[in-house]
Amino acid sequence: MKKKREMVVLTDVSLITAIVQRGKADDLVKAAQEVGAQGASIHYSHGRGVRERLGVLGLAVEAEKEVINIIVSSDQANRVFERIYHAGDFETPGMGFMWVTPVEKAASFVPEDILEKFAKEDHRNPFDVRGN
Repeated sequence: MKKKREMVVLTDVSLITAIVQRGKADDLVKAAQEVGAQGASIHYSHGRGVRERLGVLGLAVEAEKEVINIIVSSDQANRVFERIYHAGDFETPGMGFMWVTPVEKAASFVPEDILEKFAKEDHRNPFDVRGN
């Protein structure tokens, strides 16, 4: 008899998106992992703006960009966001742009021990397990 599959739906998560200069994404993902992010997806894009140069200093801004997407629990979002901001020197003009988007639901494999841990704890459970 085939075992009934369960779908684990993450219900309390946020998406952090950062657009950075080409070659910077790997370092920023490592910084995010240092404060709890599990992983990220990185893809390449081509940016376009009104001007080719930025600011009074005339800094050249590369058109080739890397886009980082990281899903984290909503409890982790501020910590990971702040770590990426500082690691990426976002206070410097032309270094990038980032934002956080609330995610209504997401699904992925979650190990049984993690599900059990959240079932025992008193805080809000970010997982909703549904049989298929």
